[in-house]
Amino acid sequence: MKINRFMIAAPKSGSGKTMITCALLQLLKDSGKNVLSYKCGPDYIDPMFHKKVLGVPSKNLDTFFTDEKTTVQLFLDERADGDFAVLEGVMGLYDGLGGIYEQGSSYHLAKVTQTPIILVVDAKGMGKSVLALIAGFLQYDTHHLIKGVLLNRMSKGYYDIIKPLIEKELSVKVVGYFPEQKDIGLSSRHLGLVMPDELSDIKKQLNETADRLKKTIDMDLFIDIAEAADEIGDSENADVYNEKNIGNCDQNEFSQNKAINTVNIAVAMDEAFCFYYEDNLRFLEKCGAKLQYFSPIHDIRLPKDCDAMLLGGGYPELYAKELSKNVSMLNAIKKAFRAGMPTVAECGGFMYLHTYIHNICDDTDEQNKADEQNKADTQYNTDTQNDVSVSQLVGALDGGCHFKGKLVRFGYIELTEKHSNFLPPNEKIKAHEFHYYDSTDNGADCIATKPATGRSYDCVISHDNYWLGFPHLYYPSNPHFAESLVRKAYEYRRNKNGKLL
Repeated sequence: MKINRFMIAAPKSGSGKTMITCALLQLLKDSGKNVLSYKCGPDYIDPMFHKKVLGVPSKNLDTFFTDEKTTVQLFLDERADGDFAVLEGVMGLYDGLGGIYEQGSSYHLAKVTQTPIILVVDAKGMGKSVLALIAGFLQYDTHHLIKGVLLNRMSKGYYDIIKPLIEKELSVKVVGYFPEQKDIGLSSRHLGLVMPDELSDIKKQLNETADRLKKTIDMDLFIDIAEAADEIGDSENADVYNEKNIGNCDQNEFSQNKAINTVNIAVAMDEAFCFYYEDNLRFLEKCGAKLQYFSPIHDIRLPKDCDAMLLGGGYPELYAKELSKNVSMLNAIKKAFRAGMPTVAECGGFMYLHTYIHNICDDTDEQNKADEQNKADTQYNTDTQNDVSVSQLVGALDGGCHFKGKLVRFGYIELTEKHSNFLPPNEKIKAHEFHYYDSTDNGADCIATKPATGRSYDCVISHDNYWLGFPHLYYPSNPHFAESLVRKAYEYRRNKNGKLL
């Protein structure tokens, strides 16, 4: 398949990849190209910025989560000859597992997908030393994928001097520069960039960035590099959602029954809960589920006739007051959970199911106060908190979540169930953790293993009908998980109705 493509990568985080990627997406879109975007690695927020530009979801590609063949299949899914694809890298170009392995790195993804790389170098404060930096990256580029360099935060005057030196000494094209932009930029917080919907002028900022970038780069050279990319894969075998890859979804008794279309999974989606991998949702749909989106902040009840709940990650801590005040929704979720509705809750969704959330960096005294209050409260009570530190939440789980002021867990893990509730015996599913909050009970029904070090620890609260914990799962790494959730939703609906659908 002929997909015109390039990757925007950098020597380090904070080099301007996301803003430049979004600007390039806008320019390609404005030129009439059918362009789609991808994010290397497990990040949720950068794809939201891509979607803000293109109006269609951006997908994650991750060579730790999936093997090379599956990664290529995910990349080619629903693509057509002649499409343009822009891949945004993660961290530094060569930074993979544990920061030292190739697997999981932007470079590994570029190699697997045979994608040319544009290296974005933050050149502020650098003179000819920028050549040494670029030379080092070129030396590591054993597959000769770096096809161009963009110099970020550099003045036009110095660019005119340094560009010919780079091209003469290093034999790599310089595709342009971008002066420092003090009046536009993306804000950050503890989990990364502020989400685009929180920025009232984000579309204006992205359009302005694209307009400025257009004046300082050689867009024709970008397109030439993209169009020179080799053909990749076989379009006839690009369906990653086929029977082999998703277990027996298409052969199950429930998938054979057209009534499976009425098996509904309620998916929390609003300001507080918005961290979902696009391919996770696609796998659920392929297994026969209809996704019903709802807002724990704004809606007063769960979607009608839902048969399972999926509570994803996000920023519930930023909306704890609003979530706490929506008592009807808290009660609806608690009632459904206790009635046995299949539930998967990850990170922010896991936090939401607790009895309370504590919004300051706790010490022993503060935690004891919160625990005492938790014991005393048998009903939801939002009036007595006075917006200070504790907000009452669903209460499906005892205890609460506390802000630790530092990363509690970070990085890739492989999860194995101690009891086969959602996965076949001895099978694993891959996941990522990134949270500053901790729970009074993180569970011990799974074993998480760090792939780079082999270190392991207990986590996740799971049973026949629920899987609750901080890890963000990636279903394509083991599609049996998606199949299992849909099967449980079907069984729940069948038992609820008292008859086979």
